[in-house]
Amino acid sequence: MNPPITYLRQGGTDYPAELADNLGEHAPKTVALWGERGIWLKRHDNEPLLALFCSAKAPASILLQVHDLAQGWRTSGVTVISGFHSPVEQECLAVLLRGPGPVIVCPARGLARMRLKREYKEPMAAGRLLLMSPFGEKVRRMTADTALTRNRFVAALADTVLIAHAQPGSKTKQLAQEVVGWGKRVYTLDHPANDNLLALGVSRYLSAGMPFVRQGRLPTR
Repeated sequence: MNPPITYLRQGGTDYPAELADNLGEHAPKTVALWGERGIWLKRHDNEPLLALFCSAKAPASILLQVHDLAQGWRTSGVTVISGFHSPVEQECLAVLLRGPGPVIVCPARGLARMRLKREYKEPMAAGRLLLMSPFGEKVRRMTADTALTRNRFVAALADTVLIAHAQPGSKTKQLAQEVVGWGKRVYTLDHPANDNLLALGVSRYLSAGMPFVRQGRLPTR
């Protein structure tokens, strides 16, 4: 039996302070949770929360790099949070769901009346999967606007952001620029197609000495 949907409300002790810090007046009044609530509540126990983003169109070599990274993340104590919508993000999720570690999926719609995907049932029953959403029950389908809101929500919650690839002029690139302005640690893969992100002040991901760790916020650039 699936666990019930629960809620974090602004003003409550469990409501994420990161949302108000980064989104200000645009922070959601309520956050819906479906699955293992402890994945979120225990996030401060030195378990880094990594947000993953990637444009829908990305070089095949980017997908391969993310696949290899996900193999390490699923056993390294890193919790990955994402909408897991683009092909590269979906490949990452497929790898993570086969591992023992926790995963947070953020749909670009409300959780009420949402049918749980078949591949989610086993990890949710095992306490390894949490769905989080900033939307109410009236939002029943994803749109371009809800996807943008969801992505800002995901980035605001994370300790560290990895943008595997962002097409020039894309919403993903705009998000990268915004999140750099928040003072968060934002990384991208070392790939020629990501030079546009480096120009924004995004850092190269370095496999040596970088799993992602909770290091606090950088000064605003």
